[in-house]
Amino acid sequence: MARGPLAFQLWISVCLLLFFRARCFYLPGVAPQDFQNGDPLNPKVNKVTSTKTQLPYSYYSLPYCRPEHIVDSAENLGEVLRGDRIENSPYEFKMREPQMCNVVCHVTLNEKSAKEFKEKIDDEYRVNMILDNLPLVVPVPRPDQENSLVYQHGFHVGLRGQYAGNKDEKHFINNHLTFTVKYHKDPMTESARIVGFEVKPFSVKHEYEGEWSKKTRLTTCDPHAKRTVTSSESPQEVEDKKEIIFTYDVEFQESDVKWASRWDTYLLMADDQIHWFSIVNSLMIVLFLSGMVAMIMLRTLYRDISKYNQLETQEEAQEETGWKLVHGDVFRPPSNSDLLCVYVGTGVQFFGMILVTMLFAVLGFLSPSNRGGLMTVMLLLWVFMGLFAGYSSARLYKMFKGTEWKKITLKTAFMFPATVFAIFFVLNALIWGEKSSGAVPFGTMFALVFLWFGISVPLIFVGAYVGFRKPAIEDPVKTNKIPRQVPEQAWYMNPAFSILIGGILPFGAVFIELFFILTSIWLHQFYYIFGFLFIVFIILIITCAEITIVLCYFQLCSEDYLWWWRSYLTSGSSALYLFLYAAFYFFTKLDIKKPVSGALYFGYMLIASYSFFVLTGTIGFYACFWFTRLIYSSVKID
Repeated sequence: MARGPLAFQLWISVCLLLFFRARCFYLPGVAPQDFQNGDPLNPKVNKVTSTKTQLPYSYYSLPYCRPEHIVDSAENLGEVLRGDRIENSPYEFKMREPQMCNVVCHVTLNEKSAKEFKEKIDDEYRVNMILDNLPLVVPVPRPDQENSLVYQHGFHVGLRGQYAGNKDEKHFINNHLTFTVKYHKDPMTESARIVGFEVKPFSVKHEYEGEWSKKTRLTTCDPHAKRTVTSSESPQEVEDKKEIIFTYDVEFQESDVKWASRWDTYLLMADDQIHWFSIVNSLMIVLFLSGMVAMIMLRTLYRDISKYNQLETQEEAQEETGWKLVHGDVFRPPSNSDLLCVYVGTGVQFFGMILVTMLFAVLGFLSPSNRGGLMTVMLLLWVFMGLFAGYSSARLYKMFKGTEWKKITLKTAFMFPATVFAIFFVLNALIWGEKSSGAVPFGTMFALVFLWFGISVPLIFVGAYVGFRKPAIEDPVKTNKIPRQVPEQAWYMNPAFSILIGGILPFGAVFIELFFILTSIWLHQFYYIFGFLFIVFIILIITCAEITIVLCYFQLCSEDYLWWWRSYLTSGSSALYLFLYAAFYFFTKLDIKKPVSGALYFGYMLIASYSFFVLTGTIGFYACFWFTRLIYSSVKID
């Protein structure tokens, strides 16, 4: 008898251990670090990325200069899934001690290394670095505004160009970096905090006299002669047998920006008017739908219910038409009711995850300084929200007079995650085939499977057990034994037509914000305006609920009582428009040529659209469920 409690205690211990293990990872940017003059700074290298391929690679996969020992920094689950590979670098900085023309290393290219650099230059790869948790940026003047800068993340590996008088295109590598470290000084203690990390990359064909050695002085860049690198130098070509000398400068610049505001420069939003336009646009849709719902609820329904309750004879009742006529069939369990229970449960799980994540993000816990924090929190919340998924699917299943609760629980635990995991596994295999750092390692894959089987599945069973033990939800009206025949419907009440129409407005409420989300994901920009996103999310919930209620009312008035699946699909069809918009975005905004990269894009957007379908469908279903119970409990049935 003691086995049950012991196993349960062991399972709880493993869950807590995994939870605290996730929390024990370094949370970047939480506490400021003070530096004194001469303190060593440790710039780190991250992955090299390209918006043309969407395939990240580790920095040392290219033949760059290496330190004596390469050390991986601690990573959280979200960082690994994002493809981040943060490692120490050969660059050495000391606080507020400028350096000029430091030689990192001398490299002679062979055919293989020259080819690797050329491929990365062709695909416009950028090198990402980190100093005190701030990403490296390249300041670029804005063409449309004077004295205004845009910050691009990371510097290009190199560029393509032509020599004067020569039509042949050559590849040139950025082998000299001029770093600028901005700091804010504390006047009381003379300590400083880093508030900016910028770079200007140059391609320079370094020259020297005699044979190369560690003590060789360069003629193109000499700290003794105060000669610095400029853009007018001859560029360094990438070819077999070419020698490349990697160098760097470090400048320190005092700044008025305080440590708490250092991310403001990176997150400067020049298009907040568009976001306000998005919200106003969404609010117009909501007001329009709210007006319709108010008209239905206050005028039509109130009139209908009053009239129905005043009918005295059976003959008068039979002469009536409209939604009351189908009262004996409206709560008849639908076909494939098991599948509906599974999708509703999964949608509740998604809704809980999104809602709590949004709240965390709005409160500032998931700022961009917490690398990988957003994805880690979403994964953990998805796992723990399994409790509500099991509960809601079991409650609905029992209302449909179901008895095999374990069977429905298993389906809830495996159907959606298995589909997503299968797509993810195929995409990961494609990334692995390209030898990209974006491929999830075996250990991380095992951790994901453990989260699923070890925590999510048991929690879904616990939720389903609690939900199934509760009394069944009682219908407000009795269901007839013989189903009523549904009359022929008008063309505009055709299920396919009304479902497709129903998805337009929820998508219309979010599509402008969707553009910024896609840009942040696929064009490697920060998305941090969670306040706007939270408002749009609330508007999405209201829009899904109201459009489903309106169309559900029209359907019942047409004496069509098959509303269960229709209510789910009406708002869920907005996912179709999301996927079509993603395809439009791919062909108009992205410059992806590789088939593998295209497959990654559409594979991940398919997962996103499927998730959006489950989320919006569940919102619409519960809105219609509440609406039908409300109106049929308000009339007297003989």
